Amino acid sequence: MENRTHPLTNPIAPSNSKEVRRAVVSSYLGTSVEFYDFILYLSAASLIFGHLFFDNLSPAAGTIASLGTLAAGYLSRPLGAVVFGHYGDRIGRKAVLVATLLLMGTSTALIGILPTSEQIGAWAPLLLVVLRLLQGFAVGGEWGGASLMTFEHAPPHRRGFATSFVTAGGATGAALAGGSLALVALLPDDDFYSWGWRVPFLLSAVLVVVGLWTRLQVSESPLFLAEKLKPASQQQANDRPLLTVLRRPGALFVVFTALLGPFVLNAGLVMSFGLSYARTEGGLNLSAILGIQMVSNFVMIFSSIAAGALSDIYGRKRVMTTGVIFGAVLAYPFLLAVGSGQSKITVAAFIAMFVFVMAPIFGPISAFMSEQFSTSSRYTGASLGYQAASTIGGGFAPLILASLLALQDGGTSYILVFVISFCIVSGFAISKCAGSTLKR
Repeated sequence: MENRTHPLTNPIAPSNSKEVRRAVVSSYLGTSVEFYDFILYLSAASLIFGHLFFDNLSPAAGTIASLGTLAAGYLSRPLGAVVFGHYGDRIGRKAVLVATLLLMGTSTALIGILPTSEQIGAWAPLLLVVLRLLQGFAVGGEWGGASLMTFEHAPPHRRGFATSFVTAGGATGAALAGGSLALVALLPDDDFYSWGWRVPFLLSAVLVVVGLWTRLQVSESPLFLAEKLKPASQQQANDRPLLTVLRRPGALFVVFTALLGPFVLNAGLVMSFGLSYARTEGGLNLSAILGIQMVSNFVMIFSSIAAGALSDIYGRKRVMTTGVIFGAVLAYPFLLAVGSGQSKITVAAFIAMFVFVMAPIFGPISAFMSEQFSTSSRYTGASLGYQAASTIGGGFAPLILASLLALQDGGTSYILVFVISFCIVSGFAISKCAGSTLKR
């Protein structure tokens, strides 16, 4: 009789419960570290890097230039997805995830010792862009790899719940990033801008050690090993996983389109532009804004796990579409609240966006992506679809939204049209994606 519990004899059999827990904890902690680094830069670019690295420009122009460096990091994410996805599909998930963590931690720590433009002139923003490109390159291989490592260890009926811890890890990293910046922002301005802002970046080196230890404890993906143990005649061709994905581009295109709206909402409207808008239009101080970011992401940790569990019951598409609809409906009230200058109303607005919009979309998103591709090209396909959408929808959205605000002299109707249009497109694309059946 066939052994249905052994992952190497049954490609869709789950790992034992101990291995599942290790995979979940490893992906959660590793993603926490990587997104601490990435969101730390996003927050700093939105709030302080204009002053440190573009001090020769006006405040508005400095903010736009600083957000431009943010976009540079998103540009390198698809390249990281292709490179790390290629090796993740060929040599294994585990080794690649260790490499992405080390690269991200190193580049972030180097930002922490980078001289400002006052010290080395034009070299400062140039080196900042280079390090941001390395950050983006590392993240390009992180999310997809962590998602499918958990997905491929988890039992089929719990994949939404298990992979939601990847999203929770991202929220944890973002909360830690906001909290660390909020703490050092309590320093006198001279101390904060001279050395205080560097401390959270240097802390990344310590966090990487923790993340690396957990990554080394987890076993290789059972589905990947099962694919490798098949007879050569039965293996799916994966010498060039990128070509495998591109030969049938339907899944890649639909995933890319489905994720555009969510990234416009998350990285664009809420996490980057929203924080900047709360400061410039709402008049809130830096500590208050960073505190809002920390609290909102803390709420996201638990709400995304709940959304992932719900997607196992009601389906990924239904839960994610609900989040996209709420995003379109709540965009205008969110901008009104954030621009009010009242901290309690602003906190409530951010929490509402995370609970009703971000959690339903991003809680099930790891399982949703993984289900669209086969094992032999899943790392490449899921990573590339996710990172291409993040580049267009997230990397350029903050810059576009800031420019639309300036174009309309502070008005927000152009911004609302932009955001809602992407929500409509993504909602339609999500409805066209495959369901929860694993494509081996």
